[in-house]
Amino acid sequence: MCLALAALVLIWMHAFVGDGRAVAAVLLVYTAVIALLWFRPLFPTRPRLRLAVVSWLMLAFVIAVLGLSGKAYSPLINLVLLPLILSALTLGWRMTLIKFLAIAVCYVCLALATPGLEVTTLAFASRAVGTLAPILLAAYLTSTLSADVTEARERIENLAQTDALTGLLNQRAFNEVWRRTHATNKPYALLMIDINQLKSVNDSFGHEAGNEVLNLVAQCLHRSIRATDCAARFGGDEFAILLPSASEEIAAAVVKRIRNIVYKTTLDLRSRMIRCTVSIGVALHPRDARDMRDLLSSADRDMYRDKQLRRAPDTPASA
Repeated sequence: MCLALAALVLIWMHAFVGDGRAVAAVLLVYTAVIALLWFRPLFPTRPRLRLAVVSWLMLAFVIAVLGLSGKAYSPLINLVLLPLILSALTLGWRMTLIKFLAIAVCYVCLALATPGLEVTTLAFASRAVGTLAPILLAAYLTSTLSADVTEARERIENLAQTDALTGLLNQRAFNEVWRRTHATNKPYALLMIDINQLKSVNDSFGHEAGNEVLNLVAQCLHRSIRATDCAARFGGDEFAILLPSASEEIAAAVVKRIRNIVYKTTLDLRSRMIRCTVSIGVALHPRDARDMRDLLSSADRDMYRDKQLRRAPDTPASA
């Protein structure tokens, strides 16, 4: 942006009668500020705030150049589109509207300072509308397009990270959260959960009924965990839960809560009330293992031991 502005200003400096040294000074100051921000960026952890500062600096530079190159008559008036479009693309419509209002106020101030221009006439009102309306329209269209692109990107990311049937995280997204948690080297618990006798439901009532069971269990898991915990469908009839900073007692309490909520939540299949049960395996980091693969194997072994101990009849229990 700085280079584009510099090129336009340098070209215009040879075409207008004015204080070229003042324009050159403004250009040099702005270039120095942008270079400083490039090498030592402000607010490195807050990119939106940094973009807001940069866009306002850009607008201030453009207004200064307009004031030195013809004021309201300056042919460089369309340069205000650069900071305005930057805001529309990155900062949302509220900041864009505020910036447009600032541009409109500055345009009136420039008009007041323009010799021979009467701001109270109908001619000036027509000129102002003709100048500002296309700028407002460009800002609106850019802001709308940016919002649509952002919404589409969020939908794509959500589809890429969630299981289409249950709405929980998929295995890939869960593994990413798990890796980040594991990298902190803090204690946590990993729960592996398997639905008992789901095959019997599929055989007796059809796969649509099996999907209803999966959704029921997923909702029960969601209600059983804290906001800081993470639940995912791990594939088939298996689920996984990550409990950051969880002790053995906390993990045991969550396991008990999951069993109770799943069993108490009945499913109506062809006028038959079905109760589901789950087998749960628990592995604690770093007590049971320090490696993620070993931890997963430990949780799987514990889950299958639990399944053997709680072996259900051939069909789910009827309420």
